[in-house]
Amino acid sequence: MLVITDEEIKKHVTMKQCLAAVEEAAKIYRTGNNKQPIRTAMNIDKQNGTMLYMPSYSEEVGYTAVKIVSVFPENRNRGMKSLQSKILLTDAETGAHVALMDASWLTVMRTGAISGVAAKYLAREDTRTCLVIGCGEQARGQIGAALEVRELETVYLYNPTRSKAESLKAYILDELAFNGKVEVVEDPDEKAGDVDMIITATNSVTPVFDGNLIKPGTHISGIGSFKPSMQEVDVNVLKKADKIMCDTFEGCMEEAGDFLIPMEKGEFSEETIEGELADLVLGAVPGREDNDEITFFKSVGFAMADLVTAVEIYRVMKKQ
Repeated sequence: MLVITDEEIKKHVTMKQCLAAVEEAAKIYRTGNNKQPIRTAMNIDKQNGTMLYMPSYSEEVGYTAVKIVSVFPENRNRGMKSLQSKILLTDAETGAHVALMDASWLTVMRTGAISGVAAKYLAREDTRTCLVIGCGEQARGQIGAALEVRELETVYLYNPTRSKAESLKAYILDELAFNGKVEVVEDPDEKAGDVDMIITATNSVTPVFDGNLIKPGTHISGIGSFKPSMQEVDVNVLKKADKIMCDTFEGCMEEAGDFLIPMEKGEFSEETIEGELADLVLGAVPGREDNDEITFFKSVGFAMADLVTAVEIYRVMKKQ
């Protein structure tokens, strides 16, 4: 069995490879012989933590995987990562466990790739400015993917704790070698009405920017909230959006508070959601249709993306 660390994944696996893996995963999710039960979430109330268990199987890929994620926000006060994760990869023909890999960075990369693939189809081709709200670990993958699919010139960052935004700024400039402008802002509403793309990557239970401010042609990607009680975008975003897409309808109807909270209030209907990521990739639903269209993509993650990404990492690492 290969044991693969986050450091090895960072060294040998690129965002471009992850984008290709997620696009393939979206196709398999829709057309393949696969199994992907809705993930099990278990709250650890005493520590304000959450455990997530995500199994998946694909006949086409030939593997099964189980990802276990722990989300413990209070770890930041302990000097520990708030998100920790492992994936066990199993050969579906023999049942042999072939790899155990750190999945914290894999999760960052595949989550970034999910919204990156969506942006490939939904964001304007001439997207040049992006506002990122929430500057934790997930934001690194979001920016990495956005830079792969669009030629950004300016990135604005907001985080309640400014030091996190400054840390992300250094990462973008140094490790991603971004040649454009990166600016930390004091209030996301300062830029929400000016930018071409907005990415929310927070665990907030209340909307993090004023949806009334978004201009025609904006693409919004909501990737942070993963519980029915969490809500990053307000109902104004949903009302102003000309096209609303999600990674998987089943997952979002179980977990996406951005949809479920306004649905409970009678302010939003699931019938407004035009389709899933697979529909964009397969051409069943058109991507952006004009430069004034406002598009919103919601993701809570899907296990098939973990599986196909994990298999790509396994194949890369076997060659090392």
